[in-house]
Amino acid sequence: MSWDNDSERWIISTNRGDRMRARFVCMANGPLHRPKLPAIAGIGSFKGHTFHTSRWDYAYTGGDSDGGLVGLQGKRVGIIGTGATAVQCIPHLAEGSEHLFVFQRTPSSIDVRNNRATDPEWVDTLEPGWQKRRMENFNTLVSGGFEPEDMVNDGWTDIIGKLLVMVRRGAADLSPEGISNTLELADFEKMEQIRSRVDTIVNDPATAEALKPYYRQFCKRPCFHDDYLPAFNRSNVTLVDTHGRGVERITERGVVVDGVEYELDCIVYATGFEVGTDYVRRSGYELIGRDGITLTEKWADGASTLHGMHSRGFPNCFIFSNTQSGFTVNFPHMIDEQSKHLAYIVTHALENDITVIEANADAEDAWVQTIIDLSQNNQKFLEACTPGYYNNEGKPGDRSTRNASYGGGAIAFIKVLEAWRAEGNLAGLELSKA
Repeated sequence: MSWDNDSERWIISTNRGDRMRARFVCMANGPLHRPKLPAIAGIGSFKGHTFHTSRWDYAYTGGDSDGGLVGLQGKRVGIIGTGATAVQCIPHLAEGSEHLFVFQRTPSSIDVRNNRATDPEWVDTLEPGWQKRRMENFNTLVSGGFEPEDMVNDGWTDIIGKLLVMVRRGAADLSPEGISNTLELADFEKMEQIRSRVDTIVNDPATAEALKPYYRQFCKRPCFHDDYLPAFNRSNVTLVDTHGRGVERITERGVVVDGVEYELDCIVYATGFEVGTDYVRRSGYELIGRDGITLTEKWADGASTLHGMHSRGFPNCFIFSNTQSGFTVNFPHMIDEQSKHLAYIVTHALENDITVIEANADAEDAWVQTIIDLSQNNQKFLEACTPGYYNNEGKPGDRSTRNASYGGGAIAFIKVLEAWRAEGNLAGLELSKA
């Protein structure tokens, strides 16, 4: 995708030979979509069947997203990874395979999901605007705010709610250090609840101990599932705990951990997605702006934007991501807010004969500094965490600080955008007319 300065249009080319022109473009590529494979010795030597969870091979496993993996009957299956995706598919793999070996580097935090059918009579009572109200209520609660009612009342609001209750119970007259210590204690108590839950579900004491998360609550993505832990009570499921070291190597026949080879028919990689790599690499296409500068070159030392949406040198281009933008666990809510913001800017341009919109250099620099400043506390937290995509696999640094989300929280970020629109002058943007 390249900017044509003469026509003030973006030229979009596809691998099918399409060529399109657009006045405005929006890059909404998502943060988790480029599959990642681990750098395990011998990964290409396995003679059996392999696939990544995001490229699930139903032709091999049979079944569908609801399970019924009948193609795995009589098969010895290994799954590498125990993150959010693995938590969802392990119960189905356990049910369908002859034997399942779960290779674990770091245990996930597994809380109650309590999934249940939605009452149609309750749905009939909902008034117009119900979804927006629920999204805002949820986002306020998971951002640490107060709401008189918990409309969603799920695992996420329960985690945040219990942490805040514990903190507020004794933090009224505490110093900043005291509040920090109280928060640490609240986090520990919540994680103790998670660990105790493992003991109540998993029968084998050694397996239960290995499945207990030993880190702070938000070092890794919290998971919620009612069938994951019970799967380890099955006689055909073996947990292979690597004690944080990961798989040793892969051979023609299977997987090796601590010198023991586990012979397998199939290896499933539940190893997640690239997060800390270059934005363009993850997007799958290059962006070429004014004077031939590429986004890869512009962001070589980290992202540079205004509100996470505009990057100088790439006019009329809007970016939807969580980099230098707001982040919430209910990602569609943030996309909705970003869409509202984009629509406001484009409408202003169309109504006022503005042909080019571009971030001002000073405004962009100021926003980048805001992101860096607000990310310092979270950076210290992540440095003490186990490796994962939250902390760039245990390697947080200047780029991760610069590529962080808005550190004030999702609600505060939304208010920043609302205040900016209320001013009505598109501050920080350079506007050109034909």
